[in-house]
Amino acid sequence: MNKYQLRNGLRVMIEQIPTSRSVSFGIWVKTGSRNENPEVNGISHFIEHMLFKGTNRHSAKEIADRFDGIGGNVNAFTSKEYTCYYAKVLDQHLPIAVDVLADMFFESQLADTELAKEKNVILEEISMYEDTPDDTVHDLASRAAYGDHPLAWSILGTAERLGAMGPEHLRRYMKEHYRIDNTVISMAGNVGEEVLELIERHFGRFDVRGADPALEHPLFRSDSLFHRKKTEQNHLCLTFPGVSISNENLYAMILLNNTIGGGMSSRLFQEIREKRGLAYSVYSYHTSYADSGLFTVYAGTAPKQTKDVYDLTMELLQELADKGLSEAELSRGKEQLKGNLILSLESTSSRMNRLGKNELMLGRHYTLDEMLERIDRVSLDDVGAMMAHIMKEPCAIALVGANEKVLSGIGREFVVSNPVETASGE
Repeated sequence: MNKYQLRNGLRVMIEQIPTSRSVSFGIWVKTGSRNENPEVNGISHFIEHMLFKGTNRHSAKEIADRFDGIGGNVNAFTSKEYTCYYAKVLDQHLPIAVDVLADMFFESQLADTELAKEKNVILEEISMYEDTPDDTVHDLASRAAYGDHPLAWSILGTAERLGAMGPEHLRRYMKEHYRIDNTVISMAGNVGEEVLELIERHFGRFDVRGADPALEHPLFRSDSLFHRKKTEQNHLCLTFPGVSISNENLYAMILLNNTIGGGMSSRLFQEIREKRGLAYSVYSYHTSYADSGLFTVYAGTAPKQTKDVYDLTMELLQELADKGLSEAELSRGKEQLKGNLILSLESTSSRMNRLGKNELMLGRHYTLDEMLERIDRVSLDDVGAMMAHIMKEPCAIALVGANEKVLSGIGREFVVSNPVETASGE
């Protein structure tokens, strides 16, 4: 892995894999829904869509044709803290990928006609999302944990806010956030230092500079939110404080998550699904942000079983807090984590993603050996400290279902009903 800077200061990360015949190329921008204001919530995701809708040189169809014609893949994604435009192509076709992605990045027309069409596409995306309650509940969980902080806002935005956006909003937002200091180019595959000339040719004219305002640190809340929807199941999330992406105990948190609900051998899966048959889908996950994090347990279960699932989950967590992990669980978790890490690095896409995200969010990189050593260093005391951290205050609760009364027995009143804004107005 090598880090370079173009003459204009743009950072370029390259990992050479001579045994590969492909190259994954990404443009990473440190902006997402967290950087938005209420009036333009969803604009980061909207811009991501619009950059594929035509430039002065390529129509939207021609962009698709260029990549299909070389057997490559091109796509993008938006998160709460960053946006990435990426392609994976044969090494011989990298110049085409760089040329087209750079053209999209700098010369997208953001035409009114395409804007109107893409708004409708995103409205359909919002509707599809709202039709999937086991997705909706996770946004609701963020709201229950972080209130009205931008980290709790939907990446997709809402129909009302999307409808009010015009090309001038998108251009203004890009001028403010699509800057040299906010952008990283990352590549992994059969590529060497000679590619810098290609990157300089396409990105050397990049000259947008500035500074972001200081981000507001989110405060963890213990709210309970309910969204009424006609469903056969209740979709339940219990959310606890987590840790940031730069926290020294991040691997302890990941190992704790694996034990609680990170796989088929986890305590949640074994107790709630395998032993008692109370849910088909039950799991936990940890989300890290620049300055904070959330640990969430999800379960989809019948209304009459919801309280049992809640009680069992809290009993399991309390038992872990009181007694801790066993040595066997810690050892198994470490091997699982190391295996997942090593296997993920066999893909040029995963390596490109790791390079881009680490440079953008952390400004530093660990070698594989360093990461494995950090995992091996985690002790039972470290995991115990993380367990105490997530249990230090009452959890936030989110429920999507037909009736909020199902959770009346858990000792918490729902403070908001139907708080989710939807495209359909349900």
